[in-house]
Amino acid sequence: QNTSDSIFLLGYFNCYGIGSTKDNEEAFSLFINALEQDHVLAQYFAGKCYEFGKGIIKNEKLAFEYYEKVANKNYAVGQFKLGWFYDNGISVKKDLKMAVYWYEKAVNNGHLISMCNLGNLYRNGNGIDKDDKKAIELFKISAEGGYSGGIMMLGYCYDFGIGINIDEQKAVELYQKAANLGHNKAQYNLANM
Repeated sequence: QNTSDSIFLLGYFNCYGIGSTKDNEEAFSLFINALEQDHVLAQYFAGKCYEFGKGIIKNEKLAFEYYEKVANKNYAVGQFKLGWFYDNGISVKKDLKMAVYWYEKAVNNGHLISMCNLGNLYRNGNGIDKDDKKAIELFKISAEGGYSGGIMMLGYCYDFGIGINIDEQKAVELYQKAANLGHNKAQYNLANM
């Protein structure tokens, strides 16, 4: 395990240019080396390299396969990625029920972005029965965790009275908080109030 951890960390440092110049090809090679020793985070980062074409030719199908390995080991980030791929039809047929399934698993592991994404599926009734109260609950937890998307969506619910009474002051406060975190849609919504 120590060897695979060291190899993974070298890959991570190369990926982000920590203590060395950024080298995506070397990072990818090190991630592959570490994952051959069953290093879970290396599997995730190999998936990320394939998803975005970092250090290797972009291949979303292989990215999905690596994320699936991580997800099946009960890692929230892998579960989120599978939810995202199913939600958006990336390398797999769009399947909102499967998106809900994987987002729920990630939510149960505390993944803030999954909470927001699942909240949106509940809000719109996509892949699951429409439930504004459940959406609000998920947005609140995501917002309390500091995720700008959750903060923005909670503001949106206050702005338009989705599952909660309209409260423009609260909406402005939440939009401002999300905007301060760099959330573009929150900045746009704030400018249009």
